[in-house]
Amino acid sequence: MAAPMEVALVSDAAGPLCNCSVWELHSGSALPGYRGGNTGPRGLALLGGEHLLGAQLGKSYINVWELQRKDQLQQKIICPGPVTCLTASPNGLYILAGVAESIYLWEVSNGNLLAILNRHYQDLTCLCFTDDSSHFLSGAKDCLALVWNLYSVLQAEPSQIPDPRHVWSRHSLPITDMCCGFGGPLARAATASLDQTAKLWEVSSGELLLSVLFDVGIMAVTLDLSEYHMFCGGMDGSIFQVDLCAWPVQRDRTFQTERENGKIFKGHRNQVTCLSVSTDGSLLLSGSHDETVRLWDIQSKQCLKTMNHKGPVTNAFIVLAPANMLNPDGKPSVPLPKFSKHLYGTESTDEQGSEGVTLRLGLHQQESGECTSRSPGRAIWRRLRRCTLRCAQRGKRT
Repeated sequence: MAAPMEVALVSDAAGPLCNCSVWELHSGSALPGYRGGNTGPRGLALLGGEHLLGAQLGKSYINVWELQRKDQLQQKIICPGPVTCLTASPNGLYILAGVAESIYLWEVSNGNLLAILNRHYQDLTCLCFTDDSSHFLSGAKDCLALVWNLYSVLQAEPSQIPDPRHVWSRHSLPITDMCCGFGGPLARAATASLDQTAKLWEVSSGELLLSVLFDVGIMAVTLDLSEYHMFCGGMDGSIFQVDLCAWPVQRDRTFQTERENGKIFKGHRNQVTCLSVSTDGSLLLSGSHDETVRLWDIQSKQCLKTMNHKGPVTNAFIVLAPANMLNPDGKPSVPLPKFSKHLYGTESTDEQGSEGVTLRLGLHQQESGECTSRSPGRAIWRRLRRCTLRCAQRGKRT
């Protein structure tokens, strides 16, 4: 059986011509890209393996494409202000967007805006989910990283803003990036900041496990799948490899460039904006404001390929290619509804009744307002949502 194809999704701030380019990772061959406007930092996300989301730079909406129809936007999710960051839950049930200092949470199955979270004091810069979708993290220019339990957010009354599970306040300058490892609520998470540090945390306890000080501000951070190494992208274009299994164990560490020269990737001429590691842990993908994307061999630190863009690279990450991305005749199993711009439960009755959303359920179609418990598509969404809530409840008890 052939190994699943890995692809790199890359977006830049070049202009309105091309939103996202797609590259086959190992061959470097270009695949058809997605058109519809440039994309801001942390503003690109896959949704359920069937759709691609892109937050257009400086605009108050999120572009949505079907993976097969690369030259045509399916819809735009209207937001109350410019979207600064964007992510989707790994199970495909929820979308998160940062708008100024607020976090917006939508449910994918019906397009309802479920929550608006206002616990940050300055603009959001990054969002990410745990791998089981039970928790999500938010980072902002206020130097805070917050850990949210999804179950607590969904169970809160609309008039109440739930408290985050943890507030991480050890950074002294804006947070620029964050990522989660594996393990759901037991995972470790990494944060990067302009304060020249990258920090590793335990999601369940909120404990700070490691803080590494560099001689430059850190703009991007990622972990390999085995979580042996943390990769940090600097403002000067350097990429630093931090050994997470070093002995003796030190919570506070300084990365000494002169002594650890063999753990630095050198090639970018401007700040590194995004990092991603291949599934086998052998390749590192990096994007930069020098308008290039580079593919590195992690063991040798050699650059294997350089892909030039026409503007600063804002997003670059590696994914296993969804089947629908490579099948021009494929269609989403359940097309997306129209997403609401009003908090669920606060819309007027007239407005709710005026927007009928058609969901395609197998070979049948029916109005979303008429879907019953016998609807197979609805049943799938409900089972997935119950599974997510159970995972979140387990995480809340740990």
